[in-house]
Amino acid sequence: MDTRPDQQELSRAALRAIIATQQAQLAEQAATITALEVRIAQLEQRLGSAGGKGVPGTKPAGQRSKASGAPRKRRAHGFARARLTPTATERHAAEACPDCGTALRGGWVARRREVIDLPVAPVTVTEHQILARSCPHCRRRVLPDAPLAGVTDGKQRLGARLVSLIVTLREAARLPVRTIQGLLRQLYGVSVSVGAITAASDRVATRGQGAVQAIRDAIRASPVVHADETGWRESGRNGYAWTFCTATARYFLRRGRQKGVVDEVLGDQFAGVLCSDFYAAYHHYPGLKQRCWVHLLRDLHDLTVLYPDDAALARWQAQVRRVYDAATAFVSPDERQRSVAQQTFAARLLALCAPYADHPTAVQARLCRRIQRHSDELFVFVAHPDVPPDNNLAERSVRPLVTSRKISGGTRSAQGSTTKMTLASLFGTWHVRGLNPFDQCLQLLTSPQL
Repeated sequence: MDTRPDQQELSRAALRAIIATQQAQLAEQAATITALEVRIAQLEQRLGSAGGKGVPGTKPAGQRSKASGAPRKRRAHGFARARLTPTATERHAAEACPDCGTALRGGWVARRREVIDLPVAPVTVTEHQILARSCPHCRRRVLPDAPLAGVTDGKQRLGARLVSLIVTLREAARLPVRTIQGLLRQLYGVSVSVGAITAASDRVATRGQGAVQAIRDAIRASPVVHADETGWRESGRNGYAWTFCTATARYFLRRGRQKGVVDEVLGDQFAGVLCSDFYAAYHHYPGLKQRCWVHLLRDLHDLTVLYPDDAALARWQAQVRRVYDAATAFVSPDERQRSVAQQTFAARLLALCAPYADHPTAVQARLCRRIQRHSDELFVFVAHPDVPPDNNLAERSVRPLVTSRKISGGTRSAQGSTTKMTLASLFGTWHVRGLNPFDQCLQLLTSPQL
């Protein structure tokens, strides 16, 4: 018996049931859409009656968020990241249509992407062949004069660019010699010995002697000079690295901690203001001196931390601070008024110290005596607006050297110390002048020596 008509009837019945269910769902969705459209209309009406302020939390186009609703001022230029000038261009396009497979030709630029990368640049080795020629007239053998001038010095096999990179990595980046050795091998495929890296630093320091002397001369001619010193060990022996600096120059040398260093660097012709801390090596300088208020205020703070229950000390510290704040806030275009103000602030500070300087139990007696000794050197910045009240410039100047000392522990020889101080002077000066240290090294090595 054939049952296929019965099965077809059942299939049609099932399909009719599915269609009826879907029609019911469509009707329900249509009702929901109608309700949402009514709700949107109500919300738009409410927003329209709110004075045209728009959706809360948003800002209408072309208006500021402030209540005035003034049109937004157009910027003079965009602040998006500026694109660099491309050194190469690569075009990317689909070769065929993904739907029908038809080959594609032509096209237009839909969008651009900038990718910055480093080229794979192995080291270049150039063989320089120096030819000898014979004069046909006098039979003299003739060689070219200085054929490698600007390429390398003497019998060195490292070129000026490689030496500049080595010294920049060692001085500006403060990388250890072994790290530089590994980087050169990994990035450029060149093996350089430890001795060659050290010799590269000596080479730049030797070529830079004239530039360092010019830096020292510029410091001597400056109206304001900052000075500071920090420890620097040489071959395990203690010593000190000194810095004398201005806003555009840094000068370093390693010596002991005696006062003669000040005379050696500044010379007899310096007549400016010397900014320093309270170390005794600066006392003998006969010109104007500005002592660092940061050091003094730090000592005051440390004293209050050491004696937190001393109410008299806390009041005295606050009074000294008020004198300093008043001095730093004082401004006058008149030179005579500034000079009078300097004396006035010094007298106020001396009056605060007088009751405690010789007091047998006052914990601030020692600081009071220091202030009395240097009262004429604490407010020079009031009479001379170009002089700061602190020695922060020297502190910032010596900081890279301190970091280098923490990495290396110092130097191993007098030659190493000389090289280090010379490079610190050069790189420090290049940094504050906004110069590229690699370019300056290269220029130093390739320029003819007078």
